[in-house]
Amino acid sequence: MSLNTRVIAALGAVVVVGAATVGTSVAIAAGQTEHSSHRATLQVGTTSVAADPLCWNDGSPLTDDQQDQCRTKANDALANGSLPQSDVRASDRIGVGVSPNVAKTGWWASTNGGSSSQGGQTSLFSYAQGPTFSGSQPAGKLLNSSGKTVITVVEIDKKSESPIAVWYFQTNTKDS
Repeated sequence: MSLNTRVIAALGAVVVVGAATVGTSVAIAAGQTEHSSHRATLQVGTTSVAADPLCWNDGSPLTDDQQDQCRTKANDALANGSLPQSDVRASDRIGVGVSPNVAKTGWWASTNGGSSSQGGQTSLFSYAQGPTFSGSQPAGKLLNSSGKTVITVVEIDKKSESPIAVWYFQTNTKDS
C-alpha cells in the first residue's frame, strides 16, 4: 500500500495544526501568554532557569543611586536565597542566553568564581551586540570554592557605559 501525495499533504497539515495547538496549550497552561522583552536564562547542563532583571529602569540606564540600590538588593537576595538558582556539578557546562532586545543593545556576563589570578571573577561572555547566547563553558573553571557562585548578566548602554538591566543567578555546587 502506498500513500499518494494528497494523503501525505493532508497528514502533514494535521501534524502541523496539532503541534501548534499543543504548543499554544502548553504556553497558556504555563502562564506564558506574553513574550518578555528583557529576560536572561542560565543554562546548566541540560536544565535552565529564566528570570526577569533584578534591576531595571524601564529601558533607561540605571543612575548611580539605582546601581547602589541594585547591589544592596542583590546582596539581600543572595543572603535570603531568593535569587534564581540552579544546581551545578564541576563536570557540567554553563551558558547564558538573553532576549533578542537585550542582545540588540549589548550585554556581558561573568561569575564571582574562577581562578584567583583573575581576581575571583571570570568572564562568561565579553560585551557584544547581537548574539543571544554566550556559548557554554566548563563549570569547573567558573565556580568559586564556597559552593555558591553568583552569575551576573548585564545589559549595557555602550555610549554611557551604564547598565540598563542586571540579572543575578546563583549556582549551588553539588558533588559529582
